[in-house]
Amino acid sequence: MKIFKEIEEVEGTLIEWRRDLHSHPELAFEEHHTAKFVAKKLREFNIDVEENIAGTGVVGTLRKGSGNLAVGLRADLDALPIHEGNNFSHKSKNPGKMHACGHDGHTTMLLGAAQYLSNHGKFSGTIHFIFQPAEENEGGGKAMIEDGLFKRFPVDSIFGMHNIPGIPVGCFAIKPGPMMAAFDVFELTVHGKGGHAAMPHLATDPIQIGTKIVEAFQNIVAKEINPQEPAVLSVTKFQAGDTFNVIPSNAKIGGSARCFSEKIQLQLERRMGDLSKEIAKAFEARCDFHYERRYPPTINNEKESLQARKAAVDLVGEENLISDHRPSMGSEDFAFMLKERPGAYIWIGNGDGEGSCMIHNPLYDFNDKILTLGASWWVRVAEQYLNPAQTY
Repeated sequence: MKIFKEIEEVEGTLIEWRRDLHSHPELAFEEHHTAKFVAKKLREFNIDVEENIAGTGVVGTLRKGSGNLAVGLRADLDALPIHEGNNFSHKSKNPGKMHACGHDGHTTMLLGAAQYLSNHGKFSGTIHFIFQPAEENEGGGKAMIEDGLFKRFPVDSIFGMHNIPGIPVGCFAIKPGPMMAAFDVFELTVHGKGGHAAMPHLATDPIQIGTKIVEAFQNIVAKEINPQEPAVLSVTKFQAGDTFNVIPSNAKIGGSARCFSEKIQLQLERRMGDLSKEIAKAFEARCDFHYERRYPPTINNEKESLQARKAAVDLVGEENLISDHRPSMGSEDFAFMLKERPGAYIWIGNGDGEGSCMIHNPLYDFNDKILTLGASWWVRVAEQYLNPAQTY
């Protein structure tokens, strides 16, 4: 691997930063300690800083030379509402909050790149280091855009990176097109008629009706959507009743839907709404249905994907670049930024050895061995993008 020497020399410092962030996790739009940490470091690197974007977002701006291009480099700040199961010295000090997705590592890698680029960067143009709040569930990327992100900090292209357990250390994965799925949520309430469990004929059972609706939902993916169009529909909540001998009046059902195209989103929303209401009507009940589009699919632009790929290959070699991976059915609100500006999203391997576990797990920890590689990739992609002599 071709790690920048100056980044290798500060590996110990990067590990310190990452572990400090890991031990002080903060949830969406509450990243006050994290944002102050980031802003302080950026100012130490002589980078212009703007804080409080969409609440707790931070943007650092670095300009060199007379180049007209501007590139955005984005990392995420927030943690998850998870009780950490690890016992190492840098475990979470905030009960019920944990960096279980590696955002502590993402922030650290981008800070390491910012330090290098400020002191040693070979480029002509503008770099905006975008530290985004609330990636987990709350759409912080959209909130930053609505708060004028790209009007205040205009970029020609934008890049994002995420660690992925299961991919070996020293490997990257990227390709044009879909990388992550859309994330939609739905909720419905079946309004029946409560009654005594011994006299079901005098009631309209919302639990029975709800089970019919759940079963019908699975038929949408199995039989109505083109099998070459990936889609996942998961019912994750079914709440009804409080005791053994009462048929409740209402049942609440909820879950999520994921796919890679707006056409399938429309189909899912329409058919789920139609089926839930018609099934309830058939049983002389009523159903309220709500469908919300949270995150669009994360779709890589071809040109920027090639630039991101080249930066990775320069560091780890063609043999360690994975370009035939399947897109993830997980989601990422970097997708909002990709809808506004051309860009690309790359995965960096967090390790596939014994003991490694997937993100959002109470035993997860970001792999410090990839901090210098990730920081070097940020440097490489920024310098290539803003070096007019570089070809792709």
